Amino acid sequence: MDIGELRRDYTQRGLDATDLDPDPFAQFELWFQQAREADLLEPNALVLSTVSAEGAPYQRTVLLKYFDRSGFVFFTNYGSRKAQHIAANAQVSLLFPWYPLERQLAIAGTASKISAAESLRYFSSRPRGSQLGAWVSQQSSVIPSRQLLELQFDKMKEKFLNQEVPLPDFWGGYRVKPTSFEFWQGRPSRLHDRFLYSLDQSEWRISRLSP
Repeated sequence: MDIGELRRDYTQRGLDATDLDPDPFAQFELWFQQAREADLLEPNALVLSTVSAEGAPYQRTVLLKYFDRSGFVFFTNYGSRKAQHIAANAQVSLLFPWYPLERQLAIAGTASKISAAESLRYFSSRPRGSQLGAWVSQQSSVIPSRQLLELQFDKMKEKFLNQEVPLPDFWGGYRVKPTSFEFWQGRPSRLHDRFLYSLDQSEWRISRLSP
């Protein structure tokens, strides 16, 4: 199938160095807030890229749950494929694909587990169904049917009936500490605006990249 004719020109806005906050975290917060105000579907959805011990890359969508100057936090099963990859190679990348705004944002950095206490604080805020789901899903493992998954969910509902659902010891968060941010804004004729924030010791340097 030839789909070479599928194209559109990006004309919504541009991005100039004078538009950028010198602090990439502040610039991220601005763009994230604009994505929320645009009522995008899952503005906190990001593509997490990892590499296995054998050097094979893999991507999946996860949800950013909070961020601050120490990094960007997501949660997962510690037996999952992504967790196994991070154990072998902590270098990861995050991509926020805000296509309706003709924008994307790529962050490279190092992932590490957060504390159990920090994971518990977030786990306690989740809906009960999501808490039970964390106990049921042995993420990335092969299962014979959805029926078995639903049966296990019913068993967990019975097990924790009339009590708080505890934090599983195999589930928790990772924090990605950034080493670079790339802000990408689509422009006409594929002459896109790209700005890279690179960490130089303790200071962020901003460079314009060719599209």
